[in-house]
Amino acid sequence: MSKISVVYWSQTGNTQAMAEAVGAGITKAGKEADVVEVSGASMEDLKAAKVFALGCPAMGAEVLEEMEMEPFVEEVEGFAQGKTIALFGSYGWGDGQWMRDWEERMTAAGATVLNGEGLICQETPDDDAIKQCEELGEQLAQNA
Repeated sequence: MSKISVVYWSQTGNTQAMAEAVGAGITKAGKEADVVEVSGASMEDLKAAKVFALGCPAMGAEVLEEMEMEPFVEEVEGFAQGKTIALFGSYGWGDGQWMRDWEERMTAAGATVLNGEGLICQETPDDDAIKQCEELGEQLAQNA
């Protein structure tokens, strides 16, 4: 059984908590999850995968984290065609523009963004947000 990768970048732990909940949903659906920080992620695993999840909080002026996550996402854009990708992340300000931009980039690269949009929550994910992340993981597993 191949693992479903959940790759994330987190500064305060909010997006990490979301990633772990997505992983829990994958496991609940009977698949194996590989929840990993972007610095330890395998690009080869993602290239070979049909589905995977990417998580990053909003940074600065509503952009992806620029040192690790942005270059990683740029590389993913090169092979995203035909993949189903779940996107998620937390934010502290703004209205989610970074996620809409990210969705647009992945769609333009030929990927299907699960549910047509990323899952976002403000600040620390509450019980409802954790439940939504688990459901996202279950949906991702069903598409694997």
